[in-house]
Amino acid sequence: MASLPTLTLIPPALTLALILTIAFTLMLTDRLRPDIVAVGVALSLGLAGLIKPGDVFAGFSSSAVITIIGIFILAQGLQRTGVTRMFGRFLDQANRGGERGMIALVMGSGAFLSLFMNNIAAAAVLLPGAVDAVKRRRLMPSKIMMPMAFATALGGMATLLTTANIVVSETLTVSGLRGYGLLDFAPIGIPLTLAGILFMLTVGRRLLPARDPAQLQPQLANGHALTESYELFERLNRVHVPPSASLVNRRIADSGIGKEYGMSVMAVLRDGRTFLAPSPDEIIHANDTLLVIGRHERAAQLAQYGVIVEPDGRFEGEIVSDDVSLVEVMLAPRSRAVGQTLRQLRFREKFGANVLALWHGGRSVRTDLATIPLEFGDAMLVHGPRESISLLQSDSDFLVLRPPAAGDEAPIRAQRAGVAVAILAIALLATALDIVPIALATMLGALAMVVTGCLTMDEAYRAIEWRAVFLIAGMLPVGIAMERTGAAGALGRGIVSLFAGLGPVAVGAGLLILTMALTQVMSGQVTAVVLAPIAINAAQTVNSDPRAMAMFVALGCSLTFITPSAHPVNTFVMGAGGYTASDYPRVGMPLTLICIVLIVVLVALVWQP
Repeated sequence: MASLPTLTLIPPALTLALILTIAFTLMLTDRLRPDIVAVGVALSLGLAGLIKPGDVFAGFSSSAVITIIGIFILAQGLQRTGVTRMFGRFLDQANRGGERGMIALVMGSGAFLSLFMNNIAAAAVLLPGAVDAVKRRRLMPSKIMMPMAFATALGGMATLLTTANIVVSETLTVSGLRGYGLLDFAPIGIPLTLAGILFMLTVGRRLLPARDPAQLQPQLANGHALTESYELFERLNRVHVPPSASLVNRRIADSGIGKEYGMSVMAVLRDGRTFLAPSPDEIIHANDTLLVIGRHERAAQLAQYGVIVEPDGRFEGEIVSDDVSLVEVMLAPRSRAVGQTLRQLRFREKFGANVLALWHGGRSVRTDLATIPLEFGDAMLVHGPRESISLLQSDSDFLVLRPPAAGDEAPIRAQRAGVAVAILAIALLATALDIVPIALATMLGALAMVVTGCLTMDEAYRAIEWRAVFLIAGMLPVGIAMERTGAAGALGRGIVSLFAGLGPVAVGAGLLILTMALTQVMSGQVTAVVLAPIAINAAQTVNSDPRAMAMFVALGCSLTFITPSAHPVNTFVMGAGGYTASDYPRVGMPLTLICIVLIVVLVALVWQP
């Protein structure tokens, strides 16, 4: 196949540097989504003639991308059959040892789950159970949530099934070298995980912030405490509807309270009874009193309808009942709701529940909720019938932060739980024994999940994080371009020159530190794509084992402990733990230094670069 003509006015290496600089700038400034940037990078490399036309889209058929798709589907099979739900119950029932015991439990569970599923998915599985266990035992969540997040990264170092590890392995294969096996990371990752847990149980536990549970983020509250955390009743208004009011005989949906004034009707008081979470189709009667959540000045404008508005900062009744629940809901990892408003999602119509308040930008918002674009880390105070909560729990875009009550659980296929575990075990065993390549094993497992009824095909499609797929597929051609332009060799020689005379281990340590630093500001997947070819060329320059040198890069991509933005899991637990950005380096920096020392020593012993 003919290649596109290479731009002759600019040297190829400089053209590549320009494309990558623009791409990284767009990623770091959030001007465009990373997956869009990645596809743009692949197309730009092709148009500039830095790679062959056939290589532009080669990432989409790479074994790395196929493996990642298979892992997403396998993990979803475990969730839909209720296997992962057992971990939430385990956290609630197993710990009787207080704070130290809970740290050990959440870290052990997080590390174990991340061995065979995405780190974000592992955290999403554990978070509701961890939040409830913390609340029940009156522990400080600031002592629990960060260790859980860090454990998912530590556990990911012990398996090939972490995205960055898969990408580095694919780079080795493309370079004509043997990729990593499923268990190649275990001799290094398992000691790292144990060391990380020991650190968090001792020194790290003392470095974690200790904050009063009564002043924590709303994710840890319940019932009236939950309304207090959101300061819900500070925006409570009583709207009395006399017989002469024009709202009489109107549906709540037609009253303008929500659409025009941006407020929510929490309850209707009628004939001495309280009707909680009224339907939008509920008819307003004469002499009703509506309990409306919203700004007082906004509520005062309802007087034009002939009603009497009284701001009221307290509510003595019960906001929940046998039929109505009040729950905390977060956006799930990979939620399609990110960037959309409640109105665009048709949240009220779809779920039959009302959002009374939104925890957004570090504060409680109670007015104009329908027009605010949702962000990752936002939480919603949702009020509605129990069947609505059950519907929410079954939706993969949302995460209900409490264990389901009896009869309130999202439907699962518990009778297929054993089948799902068996499928996963067979797929991993086939990979570990080199019976079939990992991409083939994971996709066969994914197909088996659907064929055996653990998942429907639609659920399998929804389980795939397509943004991650496009990000990785779009960036993989960068490695090819770095090889063809000579950039990888030049950078590899540059790194070697910095550590001339110190030996291959020192070169690997330098790559490890560089990888860790870059991972703090851009995703580990992108860092792996850029640095893996450099590591391979550096190894060839010093006559070292390329697989050993690439191992430094793969493991460095998991050192995401220093900033909340280094990994989505850090951001995910930030609100639940009540953390500030400064909490992460205080705990994460010493943990990172310990991991760096251990990685250098263990790679030197196990791989002998």
